[in-house]
Amino acid sequence: MNENALRDEICRVGRSLFERGYVHASAGNISVRLDDGFLITPTDACLGTLDPARLARLNAAGEQTAGDRASKTLALHRRIYGAAPAARCVIHTHSTHLVALTLQGVWSADDILPPITPYFVMKVGHVPLIPYHRPGDPAAAALVAERIAARPALRAVMMERLGPNVWHASPAEASAVLEELEETAKLWLLCNPKPAPLTDAQIDALRQQFGAAW
Repeated sequence: MNENALRDEICRVGRSLFERGYVHASAGNISVRLDDGFLITPTDACLGTLDPARLARLNAAGEQTAGDRASKTLALHRRIYGAAPAARCVIHTHSTHLVALTLQGVWSADDILPPITPYFVMKVGHVPLIPYHRPGDPAAAALVAERIAARPALRAVMMERLGPNVWHASPAEASAVLEELEETAKLWLLCNPKPAPLTDAQIDALRQQFGAAW
């Protein structure tokens, strides 16, 4: 996909997430890694009304060369790209049920949600909690990079009180990870009593049949 197509795809995904309530107001951001740099949504931009021509363009060193002022989360996105070589898109949102989960209490620091559905296991996988830091704090970015280094198959982390960061090979694939993660958090919060996780045998079957990285 060339740069112009990627610009359009960022805007399409942003609008889709906004219209379906996965992001609100000016919260959230999307970036893609190019062969010679990055594109990222501007700071305080609404993902529902992005303009392809105004996306921030940065070189490989992270220096802005065009577009509106880049989101302050650029440093975190760059740390994710550095730690996850296969990642070509990073999405951050303040998804309601995931943030609520961190306020109520996650399942564990290594897995904010238990493996309660097969598609969560296959499409998302383990999601560790990153303790609260102010938005843009480089210490949080360092913790995210450490988590990826310890478990390279990660596709998402959860920033306490802020929201998820997810990544994949394209904006559409990263969006699918985000949606599955948010909907699983919604299911978990709605269920009372809480459902039992899938068994080890059930998870192993997903590994064998679908290559699930759990």
